[in-house]
Order: sequence, then structure tokens, then C-alpha cells
Amino acid sequence: MIKTQIDHAKNGTLTPEMLKVAKTEGVEEELVRERVANGSLVIMTRKGCPPIAIGKGASTKINVNLGTSSAAIDPESEMEKVKIAQKYGAATITDLSMGGDISAIRKMVFENTELPVTTVPIYQTIVECGMDNVTFDDILSYLKKHVEEGVSSVLIHCVERRMLENLKGSGRVMGMVSKGGSFTSSFMLLNDCENPFIEHFDEIMQILRKNDVVLSLGNTMRSGCIHDLKDSAQLMEIETNAALAKRANEMGVQVIINGMGGHIQASEIPDSVRLYKEKADFPLFVAGPLPTDIAVGYDHIAGAIGASMASGAGADYLCYITPAEHLSLPNPEQVKEGLITFKIAGHIGDSMKYGLSDSDLMLARKRATFDWKGQAELAIDPDRPAQMCPEEGPCSMCGDYCAIKIMKNYLSGDE
Repeated sequence: MIKTQIDHAKNGTLTPEMLKVAKTEGVEEELVRERVANGSLVIMTRKGCPPIAIGKGASTKINVNLGTSSAAIDPESEMEKVKIAQKYGAATITDLSMGGDISAIRKMVFENTELPVTTVPIYQTIVECGMDNVTFDDILSYLKKHVEEGVSSVLIHCVERRMLENLKGSGRVMGMVSKGGSFTSSFMLLNDCENPFIEHFDEIMQILRKNDVVLSLGNTMRSGCIHDLKDSAQLMEIETNAALAKRANEMGVQVIINGMGGHIQASEIPDSVRLYKEKADFPLFVAGPLPTDIAVGYDHIAGAIGASMASGAGADYLCYITPAEHLSLPNPEQVKEGLITFKIAGHIGDSMKYGLSDSDLMLARKRATFDWKGQAELAIDPDRPAQMCPEEGPCSMCGDYCAIKIMKNYLSGDE
């Protein structure tokens, strides 16, 4: 049997991947091994590519969702998004393609990035088999296909019938907003069965073990608006995902829990993160969260505000949101805007979790000396400030009346 990162960690072995992320993240090697063993740190790998650490002690990571839809099929545009994700510092990519030749698009994604790639196999299953005709053998077959092709992580939704019964008639404004969760739920209702991912969980874990693929447990019961408050269906899913994560860890499979994403009141964000962490200290993946519903067209900004709060409270992994959220499939420029905005959110969150960074101090020193090139080089997006700043001297906002320039001699003692 192939040994996974967890197997090695529990046996006391430091793998090359553990050594690499220890150096990258500035964490002691033995701490990395201990955290991989207990599941609080995940190392996402892809053959021939640098490993990515997600979880306790690691910097907050950003995921970029991309992929075609049934209404928008432009593989070249998606590859442009892939390249943007790589250039501007995404840690991972999730391919959610549901239109065109899905397998060919996934192959193109692999060919155009060195980043780890996550998929949701039930998406392709539903598109190619049909909602009314899909069988569990189909679901398992597509999951195996994605694993064998080299994905780094797969996402499954472990919703249960009792959660659906609890959700029905609950009065939620938005009902269920998880696409993968709705596919899984529909399969259960159409076939009058329990969740096949749970019923065949051990078999699925054996498939993932073969390539040390990370299991991502989906967030079916997330809220679709801030007036849909935390309810018993959400609490049930938290408990179920925590239990399944522990079971997967015992089987040598690394796990990330998707939780607390979607829409949530700002005042509830820190406590919601703590609730997840109290249930299970596995890496927490958050989509958003959006703390308001009226920022349409600017949801990347609203989401980044929620994401910085979530990251600061202990979330480990953020799924970016673009300006097109709730409106359309994002174009490449909107992908860039969303990614950079969430990189800022993650950086703010890390300053809350780990303290201030040297990069902020270095930039401030460059700013104090009107070193515009130096400021741009240290920025999260070097291109934009380079287009806006002067070549030398104070900027056009203040011109000759720059506070830094006026007080410089006095404050430095050179008067």
C-alpha cells in the first residue's frame, strides 16, 4: 500500500514535502510533521510541482474557482484565468467546468499551471450522465477518473436525509445554494436513499489514498443570504463533516473542511470560525463569507472584508469571490480583481493570527523616502501602482504640500 503524508507523519518520518513547506512557511520541521499527523495541517501536492501547506501555522491560502458553464463555453478564456491565477499568487485552482469537453478542459488546466488542482467530480457526472439517469457506479467512476488524471484534491458533499428534512419548511429565504450539494441531494431524493458518499466512504478513501489526494468536505448547508441565520441543518453538517474528517485521517487521507462560507452576518463571523475549530481542528476552507447582500457588482470587496475577519479568527483557506458573483461567469480581468482582493484579505488575516509582516514595514520605509519603484515591487499587485505613481518626488495628491516632505527635516533632527 502506498504511504501517504499522514502515514509518514504518524510513523515519525519527515517527507521531502514536509521539509519544503517547513522552510516556505517558517515553521519548525517537527511541528509540521505533528500537524500533518493530527490533520491540522494539510500538504497539497501535485507531481512535479511545489507542495502547498494549508492549515495551522501556514499562511492563509487563496483558491481560484474557474471553469466553463452550460451557458458559457470558452476554454481559451478559462486558460487565461489559469495563467492569471498562477501569476498573481493563487495557491490552488478549482476547475468547476460543466460545459464543453470537460475532460479536455481539465487536461488543459493541468498543462497551463503548476498549481494544485481541485475538482468536484459529481459536476461532470451529472452533465454527462443526466440527473435522472445517474447511478452510484457513475459517481464512483468519475471520481476515480479525476484521481487517476492527477487532481490534488476532490470535493464531495456529505449531506444527509435528516438535514434535508430539517431544511424543508425551515423558512430560509435562499433555501440551498450549494450546486454540488443540490446534485447530491437530488440523487438521494430521486433514489430514495442515503448519501452514497457516506455509505461508501471507506471505499472512496481507498481511492484517494492511492495518489494521496486531499479530501475536501463540502458545505451544502451554507446560508445564501445574511438573513438566513445559522440553523440546525448547518449544525448537523458541521458535526457530520467533523466526524468524517476524523475517520478519513485515521485512514491516512488528508482532509479540508469547507464551512462557514456563503453569506453570514459580520458580527457572527469570529464565533462561527471558533465553532468549527472547536468541533475539529482540520483546515477550514471558507468561501467569502459575504457579510452583506447589497454589494452586487462589488461582492469581491464585501467578500474580502468577511474573509479578512474569518482568516483573522482562524480560517486557513479562502475561496475568492469576483465582481461577477451572483451575476455571471467572471471574465479574466474579474478573476484578477477577485484574486488580488482576497490576497489582501488573507494578508490582513495573517497579521491578526501571526502578527505584522516585514513586507508591510519594508513598504512603509520605501513610501517614507518616495521610492515609488520599491513600493510597487513590494505590492501584492506590482503592476497597478507602477501605472499610477510619479517617477520621483511627492505624488500629485499633495504636490508641494506633502506632510512627509514638510516635516521630514524636523522629525529626523536635521533642521
